[in-house]
Amino acid sequence: MPLEIGILGFAHGHVNAYCTRWRKEPGLDIKVVAGWDHDSARLAKAAKDHGVEPVANADDLLARKNITAVVIPVETSMHADLVEKAAAAGKAIVLQKPMALTMPQADRIVDAVRRRGVPFSMAWQMRCDPQNLKMKELMTSGALGKVFMIRRRHGLNVPAMGNLANTWTAAPDKNRDIWADDASHAIDFIHWMVGVPETVTSEIMSLDNPKVPMDNGMAIFRYPGGPLAEVYCSFTCCAAENTTEIFGSKGSAIQNYGDNPSCGVPRPKDAPGLKWYLKEKKDWIYSDIPSPAAHGERIANLAGPISDFLHGKRPPICTAEEGRTSLRMLLACYVSTREGRRVKLDDPAIDKV
Repeated sequence: MPLEIGILGFAHGHVNAYCTRWRKEPGLDIKVVAGWDHDSARLAKAAKDHGVEPVANADDLLARKNITAVVIPVETSMHADLVEKAAAAGKAIVLQKPMALTMPQADRIVDAVRRRGVPFSMAWQMRCDPQNLKMKELMTSGALGKVFMIRRRHGLNVPAMGNLANTWTAAPDKNRDIWADDASHAIDFIHWMVGVPETVTSEIMSLDNPKVPMDNGMAIFRYPGGPLAEVYCSFTCCAAENTTEIFGSKGSAIQNYGDNPSCGVPRPKDAPGLKWYLKEKKDWIYSDIPSPAAHGERIANLAGPISDFLHGKRPPICTAEEGRTSLRMLLACYVSTREGRRVKLDDPAIDKV
């Protein structure tokens, strides 16, 4: 019998991909039975699109005994409040990215999950992508030797996305800015791949539309003894190809077509999405893991891992504590940019961003 779950807010578009996949693939054993949103028009549309019962009050949804888990994709500013309510109701929780706007909000989320002892996971797509899992295996197995550098490019073509400047995504009080919203993916990827850095050095700038600030940036994460890790994000990117580069003493790995701009433009027929070069073989090895034709497929594919987590078949994709650290890495970028310095991850200035 399918697990019955509820949705708290339909602000973040990724949830629509999950709901569609759960509806079309009954083998995932997830049934979205009810949804709530403070935006009545958004709630009505979601109810029509996904066949879920609209509920006027979040507390009423959480009080339902048949609902054992909730996905929370509401505006980032509301994450802490709803996680606290869901945890108090004893529901398993899947939280959309980024975790929160501030470290105090993240601390509230971690505290609520710990005190109530409820299952919790962040919904990070990059941690479940098959090509990313293969790259992590190449690193942790030692196949690439000592890793000297890892670089992750991530982007969007915001100028082509129409009215985004006038949505909650670009509202400072609801979602901070586009760097906080979407560079969070790549920064969590580095955290997952390499661990917790010692320092962060960053430059983030507003280069196109001032209504969508912080649209281009770079961050360097320093790990004593290596590797050096870099995240570079352009949200004014109309086309791309390379996504990840890993350089080690025994070889290198290259991934292409791993984000929206690189999936949205023509590519050579049968172009490999992932390949790695090993010095001992003196040749490239091409992965048979396919690259999705569209980035939306990568997002929708997270429906399976979320289902497995909620059914107890796998551990959290990302724990509350890990989500807190990824947010700290993200917010350190703002401190570095504003103050023009290398920022230690325990710097108290991060708590005030």
